[in-house]
Amino acid sequence: MAGGAGGKPSRRAGRTAAADAGLVAWLLEALAPLGGVAAKRMFGGHGLFQHGLMFALVARDAAWFRADAVTEPEYRAAGCGPFEYQRAGRTVALAYWQVPAAVLDDPEALCAWARLATAAAARAKAARR
Repeated sequence: MAGGAGGKPSRRAGRTAAADAGLVAWLLEALAPLGGVAAKRMFGGHGLFQHGLMFALVARDAAWFRADAVTEPEYRAAGCGPFEYQRAGRTVALAYWQVPAAVLDDPEALCAWARLATAAAARAKAARR
């Protein structure tokens, strides 16, 4: 959790949480045609799940969809990058890539990209078995 003086949340952290909650509500509404999509608070943001499989992350006022070698080129072509954070002085990149703004504005495109993200999440799960 982002903190201000004395370990209290900063005002920015509160705005981010509120913005994230609004984005989560929009995503749940727009992705309703997929069926079985739910949100769960986690890691200072939210995870989006379809039938128990996490396919998206909402954090830092943005949506990030699960990607892999099959789908990463689509994100790169749209000028998007992976979710990154700092740990022990190193940058760690997750397999969640920022959803292009134009896709967020188009519910049909958003559902299509979400299907790609759920497929990437399913492939990742199958590879772990």
